[in-house]
Amino acid sequence: MPKEINITFVKSPLNVPSIVAKNNQLFEKEFDGIEVNFPEITAGSKQSEALAAGALDFCNPIGGTSAILAAANGVDLKIISIYSRAPKAFRIVTKSPDIQTIADLKGKKIAGPKGTVLHQLLATALAKNNLKYEDVEHVAMDQPAAVSALMNGSVDAVLVAAGEANRAVKAGGRVLTTGEDLVQGTIVVAVRGEFLEKYPELVQRFRDVQKQSLDFIKDNQEEALEMAAKELQVPLDEVKEMYAWYDSDPTIRESDIEDLDATQDFLVSSGMLEKTIEIEDLIVESN
Repeated sequence: MPKEINITFVKSPLNVPSIVAKNNQLFEKEFDGIEVNFPEITAGSKQSEALAAGALDFCNPIGGTSAILAAANGVDLKIISIYSRAPKAFRIVTKSPDIQTIADLKGKKIAGPKGTVLHQLLATALAKNNLKYEDVEHVAMDQPAAVSALMNGSVDAVLVAAGEANRAVKAGGRVLTTGEDLVQGTIVVAVRGEFLEKYPELVQRFRDVQKQSLDFIKDNQEEALEMAAKELQVPLDEVKEMYAWYDSDPTIRESDIEDLDATQDFLVSSGMLEKTIEIEDLIVESN
């Protein structure tokens, strides 16, 4: 058995299962006798770097985009379950009166993270409206900074999810589109390949904790969402509204694999990925 297990703790934008697992010490109870660490590495690229260096065992969770980029670039990782699907949580927000439709984004400056589901949402929304990604100026920025830029007028629109989207709307923005019918927003749980080879039973027990966390939410939803509201410092009514956007069934469905394939196509077409990989080869089903 390993002396320690390193599992990322990513609470934003609304990762209720992670918050519940940490508050209720579910991993510590399951992995009794093994030291469990929760590094707060939130960016997908940083998670995959830590995984490659052996400093991280589980990405809990990591965006499908980041997982594919990492694997295609030689990082030994395997997808062991789905964390969430939340097309409604991913949004393009503007406060410009000149922008009423996606088509109005032509020539405009849009802030938000690159190489992510939000980037994919922008590219897909533009394509659906007969525009090219190059028709807009996409400035790479994390979500809180993007919202601040929207508020001070230095950008025309932002790519934001869940709580940051609500913050933008509260400050005078309006939702131009969500990810519905554009992206599924697949977020996954990944493990370091070597860890899986050495300790397959611990990976199965990790999945058990994922289920325990979801069962707790199902049986104690009010308490779980209060935990999340406190951890995220977001009003409870907002947490309740946003939580309804999330499908957290960990089972890897055929539609999830199709979405990850579409994500890989986006990464190739946007020039972020040169060679493709077999998505099916990344997936390790539950025992």
